[in-house]
Amino acid sequence: MSTPAKPARSGGASAIGWVLTIGLNVVAPIVTYNTLTEDHGWSEFSALLLSSAWPVLDTAIMAAWRRKIDEFAMVTLVFLVITAVVSLVGAHTARALLIKDSSVTGLFGLLCLVTLLAPRPLMFYFGRKFATDGTPASTAWWNGMWQFEGFRSTMRTMTLVWGVAYVTEALVRIALAYALPTKTMVTLSPIMIYGVLGALGVWTAWFGKRRAAEGARRQAEAEAAAAAAIA
Repeated sequence: MSTPAKPARSGGASAIGWVLTIGLNVVAPIVTYNTLTEDHGWSEFSALLLSSAWPVLDTAIMAAWRRKIDEFAMVTLVFLVITAVVSLVGAHTARALLIKDSSVTGLFGLLCLVTLLAPRPLMFYFGRKFATDGTPASTAWWNGMWQFEGFRSTMRTMTLVWGVAYVTEALVRIALAYALPTKTMVTLSPIMIYGVLGALGVWTAWFGKRRAAEGARRQAEAEAAAAAAIA
């Protein structure tokens, strides 16, 4: 069975999505924290807690834009709720909040690993979020790729790597929260999160292209063998 061609992607829609994601998840929280603590005298804990509202806005904008809440958005919302609940229990200090935040990314890593036991692993849904432009045609194309064994293997391998990477990242960030000043960690923490995300993104793109090339090669060999058999 030949692999269906990928529909044309809307570059503008993809660019807007990435700008919103980076702006609301990285830039806005750092600026908010620094402004509230340095210019308005807020406590570190209160500033950190308010800064975490920006990712909620990102999820709301994406849901309104796409006019649906997909599995990716549901996972994001669940983790935002977990973050809020965890933030409100236990010690109310900036360092405690940073440690709790690190624990949440560790839970994300564990979730990746747990979904390896599910019918479709988490990276299948993340891939559909970022490898398509969200249109019905591109979504249907991505869902249809699941029928191919090579695609399923690729999604499971990616999920395993992401899970191990984020569990490791969380453990390192927790250790640094004890070793470094809070102000340093406020800047370093999101950089670590999205630095790991960037590294994983580069690896994922490389790995996906390599697997796609291998699949295309195997398909060409199979078609050549079939043609030779007919001849």
